[in-house]
Amino acid sequence: MPPLARHPQGESHGLAAAKLACDKTRRTQRVFPLAKRSKIHSSSALPSREDLVTFIAEAPGKVTKREIAQAFNIKSGDRIWLKQVLKELEDEGAVNRRGKRVHKAGQLPPMVMADIVKRDRDGELVAVPTEWDEEEHGFIPTIVIIPPRKHRPGMPAAGVGDRALLRVDPLKSGDIHHYAGRVTKILAKKQAQVLGIFRAMPEGGGRLIPVDKKAREQELQINPGDEAGAQDGDLIAASVVKHGRYGLPHAKVKERLGSIKSEKAVSLIAIHAHNIPSEFPKAVIEEAERAEHASMAGREDWRDVPLVTIDPPDAKDHDDAVHAVRDEDPHNQGGFVITVAIADVAAYVRAGSAMDREAQERGNSVYFPDRVVPMLPERISNDLCSLRPHVPRPALAVRMVIGPDGRKLRHSFHRVMMRSAAKLSYQQAQAAIDGRTDEVTAPILDTILKPLWAAYACVRKARDIREPLYLDLPERKIVLKPDGTVDRVFVPERLEAHRLIEEFMILANVAAAEALEKAQSDLIYRVHDEPSLEKMRALSEVLASIGLKLPTQGALKPELFNRILRSVDGTEHQLFINEVVLRSQSQAEYSAENYGHFGLNLKRYAHFTSPIRRYADLIVHRVLITGLRLGKDGLPPDTTRAELIEISAKISAAERRAMAAERETIDRLIAHFLADRIGAKFDGQISGVTKAGLFIKLSETGADGFVPAATIGDDYYRFDEKTHSMRGEHTGETYRLGDKVEVKLVEAAPVAGALRFELLTKGRFTGKAAGGRKAAKRPPRGAKKPAKAASGRRAPTRVKVKRRGRA
Repeated sequence: MPPLARHPQGESHGLAAAKLACDKTRRTQRVFPLAKRSKIHSSSALPSREDLVTFIAEAPGKVTKREIAQAFNIKSGDRIWLKQVLKELEDEGAVNRRGKRVHKAGQLPPMVMADIVKRDRDGELVAVPTEWDEEEHGFIPTIVIIPPRKHRPGMPAAGVGDRALLRVDPLKSGDIHHYAGRVTKILAKKQAQVLGIFRAMPEGGGRLIPVDKKAREQELQINPGDEAGAQDGDLIAASVVKHGRYGLPHAKVKERLGSIKSEKAVSLIAIHAHNIPSEFPKAVIEEAERAEHASMAGREDWRDVPLVTIDPPDAKDHDDAVHAVRDEDPHNQGGFVITVAIADVAAYVRAGSAMDREAQERGNSVYFPDRVVPMLPERISNDLCSLRPHVPRPALAVRMVIGPDGRKLRHSFHRVMMRSAAKLSYQQAQAAIDGRTDEVTAPILDTILKPLWAAYACVRKARDIREPLYLDLPERKIVLKPDGTVDRVFVPERLEAHRLIEEFMILANVAAAEALEKAQSDLIYRVHDEPSLEKMRALSEVLASIGLKLPTQGALKPELFNRILRSVDGTEHQLFINEVVLRSQSQAEYSAENYGHFGLNLKRYAHFTSPIRRYADLIVHRVLITGLRLGKDGLPPDTTRAELIEISAKISAAERRAMAAERETIDRLIAHFLADRIGAKFDGQISGVTKAGLFIKLSETGADGFVPAATIGDDYYRFDEKTHSMRGEHTGETYRLGDKVEVKLVEAAPVAGALRFELLTKGRFTGKAAGGRKAAKRPPRGAKKPAKAASGRRAPTRVKVKRRGRA
């Protein structure tokens, strides 16, 4: 039986294959017109291109253009030359750029934070970098840990599961894939418990198979008597009791978590696999329980302002409320005053407290279908800070004056005591606007809801002129039954109410960034870099494979991608191309340095609106309180920029961790859901093509599965990198990226979250077989093979081939 395969992380929809097609002979080609070789005449004292690359490679971390200029004593008159050369080096793939900083492409810096994931066959520890974009580089470098030259008192020995700061060197000159590393500092020791599947042995005891993919090769031995009643196939938590240099580590079962076949175990797998803190320390709980209601001291009284919350129907924490009225200023006729009030978490979570340290470690709340792992204890998140209806709550609010063209004219921040007038769901608010009111929405329709929608219509004008990236991607939602099993998988309808709240939050976030820049305060920005040259090349090839062309003129702006998306709107490729364009984008992150938000087409942006569930927002609240003199519980004045840089990196990593855990949980739950439908037929679309086979996205659930190449029809199929297709060697039948197909489910593996399909749809007939030969017609399945000639070879068979669509 062919093995199950999963879509490469971050490389779905054929982007991995597209990147491999960018060989060295095409490194200098670019989707957009390139500046030719610099014609600026520079003095002989200027560094060579090789000197620049060497300096960037040897610099500790990323460097700025200013730092390069200072190192080589490049005067202001030659800065244009430097900018041009760095641009050329980036286009050639010699360096990478992130914001205003550059570093050598594909190479680890001399000092790197890494996770130790296993021991190799020689017993050596092997690590992988914690911060590494596999999608951008196409590989993950490995680091073999070498013993320290001498023992350092006080520093514990490194082990599997530890996070450490390493000093690294390539194993060979020029090798960017393999490194040797020495531990300079242990940043975090492995959690005491390991989660895995128990496999019983006939003689007693058993083996623990870790559910963490990175540690899958490192089984643990459980001796007889240490099973704690675990049965074969149970999901267990165990502690490592012996971890020698050779042989399997020994573990002891601490807790049985139930059968691995139970959906309730799925989120636990993700929590443990990604080391997501799920239990609050005792000191944090005690601190939360001691918290008292905030007082009116230093606050404006906004309890009569009819703010309302609009959230998902199952939301438990409500951290934002909105209100809008027409502006009565005669100089702003047709304008609005929009108010966004956000839960004042800083009033309860003081900088440096136990709750603050734990929140920073978590970075954000993590949402699974069956549970939420909150950033803050429920006493804070669901009670004291939640903007419940008709209950006084402290808030940090921004009041924004909007012109008739939808542009923000001015804003002001206020520390207030508010009282929500109503708690609404998106569906409830939308129904009221559509004429279906209920007992909650009927009394506030004319006074609260209609002004909100009128203000949104005004704001939308400015948004349409700004033209952010418009991606239309349905989000899968899983509904569970009371017993924890999957009831159904569906795509919720995208409502105007969703867009209203989204636009109001964006306005508030921009106002926060602008206010802090005006106050000359250091802050944490939400940044989104433009797509890299490599990703643009990959996107161009994917589009070309289905007959689309990436525009080659004009500046790189969201508008360019929107033109592509509009060209496929309403076609069979709409969903597929939306996902491909999404994959071509850089990943948004947090940064103490501002380089704008490409996707939103904004010059400055910060997260301000969700401090209950995002630590970045809590930092922005504290900076606002300090910078605008709104209280004494803001960011401590001795906080350095270096600390903000470190926090930005930490919470960006936590966000990626949460996204991966949530995505893997959805995949596993859908595999559980489909496990009893083996043999069922599904409609889908080819979302990726590799030499190994085809990746299929199901239309019904959005689940991804795999069709091994060896199982496709009765022919031998060859992979064509250029066209992202599989073509039959004898028949010429072809399967291309984006083709609609019908498949049969052959196997489902809930633990891996993987599905394997059999292809039922015949490929399109191209008239030529692989290699350009004219296709021979494939004999029907079950037909007798031609008789052999006397020589032992098959007698030649002449087959007249008809092209499809012709008589």
